[in-house]
Amino acid sequence: MKRCIIVGGGHAGAEAAFELRKKGWQGEIIIVSAESYLPYHRPPISKTYLTGETPLKRLYIKPAAAYEKAHISIKLTAQVVDINALKHTITLDSGELLNYDKLILCTGCSSRKLTVPGAELGNVFSIRTLDDIEHIARALGSNQPPKHIVMIGGGYIGLETAASFKKLGHHVTILERGNRILNRIAAEPIAAHITKLHQSQGVSIFTDKSVIALTGEQTVQSVHCSEGESFKADIVVIGIGAEPNTRLANHAGVMTKQGRIEVDQQGKTSVPDIYAAGDCTVGIEPFSGQNTTLESVPSAVQQAKMVAAAICEVPQPQIQVPWFWSDIFDCKLQIAGLYQGYDTVIERIYNSDSKSYWYVKSHKIIAVTCINCPADFQAGKKVLKENITLCLSELKNIDNPIIPKANTIPA
Repeated sequence: MKRCIIVGGGHAGAEAAFELRKKGWQGEIIIVSAESYLPYHRPPISKTYLTGETPLKRLYIKPAAAYEKAHISIKLTAQVVDINALKHTITLDSGELLNYDKLILCTGCSSRKLTVPGAELGNVFSIRTLDDIEHIARALGSNQPPKHIVMIGGGYIGLETAASFKKLGHHVTILERGNRILNRIAAEPIAAHITKLHQSQGVSIFTDKSVIALTGEQTVQSVHCSEGESFKADIVVIGIGAEPNTRLANHAGVMTKQGRIEVDQQGKTSVPDIYAAGDCTVGIEPFSGQNTTLESVPSAVQQAKMVAAAICEVPQPQIQVPWFWSDIFDCKLQIAGLYQGYDTVIERIYNSDSKSYWYVKSHKIIAVTCINCPADFQAGKKVLKENITLCLSELKNIDNPIIPKANTIPA
């Protein structure tokens, strides 16, 4: 019987397993995951799970019974230490040797480490896994006085987690090395709105701050910056980006590019019978044609579907508009398309808390970012997917529909 092994138990790994079954794979499917939990939804862990609003069982992508019903085996707390591409085998940290006919690398990323003196002190955390959140929750304690928490890094994960800490009643400071938050991953209007939102909730944001040291006895007590400033800290959370996990791919002789596993539009790598999906990959994004990486759940899921289709030799899934979302306090941020390279931004403002930004390149809509505007988000996805031409001069007028009435989206 043929066997497909999936390395990694994140969104891409779980999706690939079930998609293989849906698309007709009759052989064995084995997921090998270093974590001790069934594959789970990662976006809520720094938000509603951290705040106690979402219980553990609701985090799971599928319950244990679903894997049993689909005849999908899962090896938890198991590390793949080697891949022999010539022999089509993998070796686990237990010494177990498993052969494969098809191998899917869904190894994801690891949190980038802070390399300054004191980074090894207690109560210094990263956020990537459920275990990370559990460690932070223990440090916070229950029924304890508010903590002084310093977030290093102004990306989405840091901003989302800062909002959760603030909801729990703690004092939160964000230190960003760049001149604004979301410097590489969102356009300026969005960064400005999210900055004001955090400040309105009592979160302190400092930009142009380079952390040079953490100090304390056994646990962290202060964060020091090159500008001479220091910040009190009972807990430090590091959110300065991620490092793709490509060690196994390198051992297998798989080609990498920009530090990630290079794949084609079917998720194939340079080595026969080895595929890859999720945050660890780089390749041509099908909708935009850009050679890029999209670290998002929708992208990981779509890639997994493409890989499963390729392995089962069935038609590829329909190309989807890339999209992303984030929940910060009561703000629902939704993005469709890729805004890089825009030359104009058109604002569509309903009120201070509800607005959308439409990114234009050469008189064509290439992306939309929506703040508490789900209808605009859906309209934007339709505009992009169907290549609908809009009257740009009328787009900012909220009394006019986004899409001409002849193409109005059904209710």
